[in-house]
Amino acid sequence: MQFLQRLIVFVFSALSFLAPSLVHAQDSAAAAAPVVAAAPAAGGADAGVLAKGEAVFAGNCKQCHAIHEVVVGPALKGVQDRWPSEAALANFIKYPQKTIDGGNAYAKSLYDKYKQYMPNHDFLSDADIKSVIAYVNAEGAKPLVAAGPAAPAAGGDAAATTTTAGADSGTTTLLLVLVVMVLMIMLVVLVLMVNILTKNLATNTEVTEDERVFVTQKTDYFGFFSTSAFKVIATVALLLVISKAGYDKVYGIGISQGYAPKQPIAFSHKLHAGMYEMECNYCHTGVNKGKAATIPSVNICMNCHNAIKTESKEIQKLYTAIEKNRPIEWVRVHNLPDLAYFNHAQHVKVGKVECQTCHGAIQEMEVVQQHSTLTMGWCINCHRQTAVKAEGNAYYDKLVYLHKQTKKGEMRVADIGGLECSKCHY
Repeated sequence: MQFLQRLIVFVFSALSFLAPSLVHAQDSAAAAAPVVAAAPAAGGADAGVLAKGEAVFAGNCKQCHAIHEVVVGPALKGVQDRWPSEAALANFIKYPQKTIDGGNAYAKSLYDKYKQYMPNHDFLSDADIKSVIAYVNAEGAKPLVAAGPAAPAAGGDAAATTTTAGADSGTTTLLLVLVVMVLMIMLVVLVLMVNILTKNLATNTEVTEDERVFVTQKTDYFGFFSTSAFKVIATVALLLVISKAGYDKVYGIGISQGYAPKQPIAFSHKLHAGMYEMECNYCHTGVNKGKAATIPSVNICMNCHNAIKTESKEIQKLYTAIEKNRPIEWVRVHNLPDLAYFNHAQHVKVGKVECQTCHGAIQEMEVVQQHSTLTMGWCINCHRQTAVKAEGNAYYDKLVYLHKQTKKGEMRVADIGGLECSKCHY
C-alpha cells in the first residue's frame, strides 16, 4: 500500500510539473503564428468593382473560363491586351457570333481554335463588363503560387516552428499517458481496498451474523429478469417500440425523402456544381424567373459538350437525342402534390433562399436525391423561423414599420401571411 501511495504522489507531481510546460508550449506556438496583413486590391481597382466583377464572372464566365488556364475557352489573363480597345472586347462579349461573322480576325481565330461559339451576353451592362475586366486584370496580376510545402523563413524559423510543434505534440501525448496511468492506479487501489475491507468484515468476530451475510452475499443478476417489475418494464417498452414504428410508418405515407431514381444520363452534380463550381441557374434557367426551376434542355448541355468529353458514352446520348430531335427523359426527383403551390422565383430571387436549404448539399451528390421531407409541416416550420429579407426592398418598408410598432425582433415570413392556407392552397 505504501508503494502505491508513493507511486500516485510521483505521478501527480509529474503532472503538476508538465502542465505549465504544455501551456507555455501552446502559448509559444500561438505567438509564433505569423500575422498576414490584408493585401490591397491589385491594379488599384475599387474593391466594390472587383467584388461585383467576381460575382458576374462566377455567374456567367466561370463555367468555361479560368484566369490562368484553358478550360472550355482560353485563359483570360491579359485578355484586354489582345483587343484593340475595351469597347471592342465588350462588343465581342455581348455578341460573339456576330463579331466572328463580321470578319474580326482575332475572334475568328478563337473560333477556329476552340470550334464553338460563346453564347451572347447582351444582358450584361457596360458596367458589368468593366467590372469583370477589372477583376480579370486584378487576378491575372497576382503571382501564380504552386501548391506545395511552405518555404522556410530566413534564419531557420521554419525549423524552429516545426520543433515547437513537435514538442507541443509530444508533451500532450505524455500528459495523456500519465492521466491514463493515474486512472488505472486508482482503479487498482479501489479494488484492493474493497477486497481488504470485505475480508476484515468476514473474519471480524464483533460482526453479527446478519451483517456477515450482507457483506458476503452475491448478486443474482439473472434473477432480476424473472421479477414482476422487469416483466412490466419490458412489456411497456415493447409496446412503445411497436407504437413508434407504426406511427412512423403511417406518417411516412407520401413522403419520398431519400428518393434517388436512376436517370437516363449519369449526370453528376458533384462534378459540375461541386468540382467545377457551375452556378445552379446556368442550367436551371427558370429558378429566378418563374414557378419552376426548369430542367436544362440539350442545347444547354451542348454549350460545353460539343467540345468536352465528346467520346464519352454518356455524352453520346446527348448527340443521339439531337439527331432524333427528342428531349432527354429526365426522371423528376422533387415533386409536390398538385394541391400545393410553390414558386421558385419568390423564394430564390426575392427571399434569397439558398438551393441547399431545401435540396441539401447538392454540390456533393453524385446522384441527386430528395433531401427534405417537403411536407406541409416542414414548410410551415420554415416560414416560422425564416426572417424576411427586407433590406433594399421598398415593397417591405411599410410592413417592417408596422411590425416594429407591434412586435419585437425580426419580421418573419409567418408575420406577413406565411401561415395562411390560401398562400399555398387556392
